[in-house]
Amino acid sequence: MPVLSTNSDEFVQFVRQRLGNHWIVGAPLALGKPNHLVNALYLAARADASIRLELFTALSLNPPKLSTGLKQRFLGPFIKRQFGDYPRLEYLQDLDRGTVPNNISISEFYFRSGSRLHDRHAQRHYVSSNYTHVARDMQTRGVNLLVQMVAVDPQRPGYYSLASNPDVTLDLRRRIPRENLLFVGQINAELPYMGGDAELAAAEFDWLLDGHPQPLFAVPRMAVSTQDFLVGLHASQLVRDGGTLQLGIGSLGDAVSFFTVMRHKDNRQYRDMLKAARADARCAPKLRDSWGGDQAFERGLYAASEMFMEGFLHLRAAGVLKRNVYDHCSLQQLLNQGLINEDLAPDSLDTLWTHGALPARLAEHSLAWLLRFGILQPGTACNARSISTAHGGSTTNDLSDPGVRSFLTQHALGKKLTGGVVLHAAFFLGSQWMYDTLNGMSRDERSRFHMTDVARINQLYGGEELDRAQRLEGRFINTAMKMTLLGAAVSDQLSDGQVVSGVGGQYNFVAMAHALERGRSVLMLRSCRGSGRKAASNIVWEYPHTTIPRHLRDIVVTEYGVADLRGAQDEEVIQRLICIADNRWQEELRAAAVKAGKLDTAWTVPAQFRNNSPRWMEQCLSAFRRSGALPDYPFGSDFTSEEQLLARALTYLASLGDTRMHRLILLLRAVVLPGWPPRGRRGAPAGSDQDIMLRACISRMGLENPGSWREKLERRLLELALVSCHASTAP
Repeated sequence: MPVLSTNSDEFVQFVRQRLGNHWIVGAPLALGKPNHLVNALYLAARADASIRLELFTALSLNPPKLSTGLKQRFLGPFIKRQFGDYPRLEYLQDLDRGTVPNNISISEFYFRSGSRLHDRHAQRHYVSSNYTHVARDMQTRGVNLLVQMVAVDPQRPGYYSLASNPDVTLDLRRRIPRENLLFVGQINAELPYMGGDAELAAAEFDWLLDGHPQPLFAVPRMAVSTQDFLVGLHASQLVRDGGTLQLGIGSLGDAVSFFTVMRHKDNRQYRDMLKAARADARCAPKLRDSWGGDQAFERGLYAASEMFMEGFLHLRAAGVLKRNVYDHCSLQQLLNQGLINEDLAPDSLDTLWTHGALPARLAEHSLAWLLRFGILQPGTACNARSISTAHGGSTTNDLSDPGVRSFLTQHALGKKLTGGVVLHAAFFLGSQWMYDTLNGMSRDERSRFHMTDVARINQLYGGEELDRAQRLEGRFINTAMKMTLLGAAVSDQLSDGQVVSGVGGQYNFVAMAHALERGRSVLMLRSCRGSGRKAASNIVWEYPHTTIPRHLRDIVVTEYGVADLRGAQDEEVIQRLICIADNRWQEELRAAAVKAGKLDTAWTVPAQFRNNSPRWMEQCLSAFRRSGALPDYPFGSDFTSEEQLLARALTYLASLGDTRMHRLILLLRAVVLPGWPPRGRRGAPAGSDQDIMLRACISRMGLENPGSWREKLERRLLELALVSCHASTAP
């Protein structure tokens, strides 16, 4: 049994005794990272240069750093409320300061997006690796210590759960003999206890830390822009009823989830939005009818996704995520063919026998799966000669005999299949609402969300026959940063080699979409970014680095429509991508392709795509935005109503100040702004609901009685932004 302690100093001593002074540490990404254990190791190595610490991890999370001015006034109270006493990772703070000691190296295979740009230590030590290869690469680097935050369930004494992060841990423990890898856990009573593959016996651990509460890192739910809503709307047409869904992280994934729910629960409004977005002209009806749909979901969906994101819980609650799959290949294939139903029929055992799913004689392992999936009732037992039922009857152990199968049908057949799951995933991360929802589920409902190793989720080999049977009509929907006109995707780094995030599992899922008979990869892309002089197209002629090669091009979605690139000629690919690009860059892109000899000089952009502009984008969904059908926070918000308006106002200020001249004009506008409360066309009469809200915003920012000239200027700038924003917030 493991050592159980409440003292992190004892943990460091234990590691010294077992490993000496060279610690090669593997730690899970995101939620599963045990901060107290990692900090104890890091601080010990920072204080003692004779220790060599190598940390291999990903997606390291600290609460946002406090800023100055209005950002500080906004973020300070929110961070305190949202993250409470969350223990900050010491190595992240040293990375921020550029003070990581020479005896320590920190290698990540995936960064929080944009967080480590121009961080010399992080960029130099970054490891570019597919998620499925991380355990292999950890093994190659000689990892000798694995630390993990684990969940505990009083009803499961002697067991702990890897909960949010069985992803790499299970793969790594299969690769490295136990005597060569210390396995240490930090117990967290708040972490949802996930069973199945994520559950391990206590004896699997070498050391456990208890008594160090670590609040779960709750990711704030962010606003979804009109641009993201349109991308998600177009992508949601490509999801097939009875199929499989994988979604990437971020607001684009939230938008897809939101519209998939709407498609099922409010199909009329969903179709109205497709009509408003000119979906028939911007997504070929043949593509939608062949590969997706716009109807409600009758059979429902199953999810096989690297990340168990919050949207899947909303899909489950809406009755969309309801297609059960079973971890038995023959059973799953018979279900797919409609030869067996989840409601077991009198001929079910005969069907299983006829199609080779039953052995001639029951043995321990074959009886186990029949009991696991509810085909035989609990209490059924067998030995070499006979099969007995829970009711005391028995028959010979010879399933080739129709009489034996008939006896079992009458006395031992279950009523309905059990043990089905609606989601397989490798890790989860989300809001506090997500964690509370998982913790509040019954054990049976939570078991339908099966956490397992990333090698199983992100690839086919190793269990291909079962994966193919389960992953019908797979739609693998992810996000790219840029797309070249020849169909290559850029998702992880910039042209100068600076890594923005990482490859993660994107390449795996794109390749899997091509490997599955009815699979499709859908890469979502904002056609442009920035505003004013900083505006730029995300569809470009060429780029020095790509994440997804052009020979794996498939479906690309922007706010302006859907481009089907699979099997297309280069010229067709170019034309289809230009059609979903912003019109400010369409001619430039056309000219580049013509110059390269890849596009007919006579080709012009079709009329229906020449109006691709931010103005068109805002107009096509404006009625739904005003009515509240497309709320800024479609799945709820961690911000108060005042903070939501303040977030809009601060974003507005940032957009006005993108150049020195704009900042000067902004300051002048603030100086000449009329006194409070504002008057005129956009003003709110004193005592009105809007006036009360605006005053509450000023109070929330602590600027009711500004003292210094800086505070007075901050208040004037905030008033300017609120005056400009508050009218648009009302339906």
